Amino acid sequence: MMVAPESMVDILLVEDNPDDAELALRALRKHNLANRLEWVKDGAAALDFLFHRGVYADHPPKPLPRVVMLDLRLPKVDGLEVLRAIRAQPETRELPVVVLTSSREERDVVATYELGVNSFVAKPVAFDEFARTVADLGLYWVLVNRVPPEIRPS
Repeated sequence: MMVAPESMVDILLVEDNPDDAELALRALRKHNLANRLEWVKDGAAALDFLFHRGVYADHPPKPLPRVVMLDLRLPKVDGLEVLRAIRAQPETRELPVVVLTSSREERDVVATYELGVNSFVAKPVAFDEFARTVADLGLYWVLVNRVPPEIRPS
């Protein structure tokens, strides 16, 4: 299936904090990685986007993003449940997921890796360090990392 480039999403940012989301968007824009980014503000919206439900049900289906940047502390459906749902479905099981969270709890690190997260990154507190971390993650997962063809149609 050929997909129009303008309909593709490279990054699904799942972040309820508007300040963190804006900072992430700015950092990704600076490196030309925000053009194909979808930002959702809660876990339910993330699942609706990925599985073409809810407000996304009437839109033409989009291919899966190259990476999901997932906060853990989310309204409606928390990040662990989002990750569990992603890994439970064959069509999203191999989708790269990076947890980007303010949590530094060891139990969160363990729980996310048990559920198959690809990377766990604690959000740096300092503005510049946070921006650099998000940009580095975007550059790696969008430009460097390779995904299987069934994840990313050409």
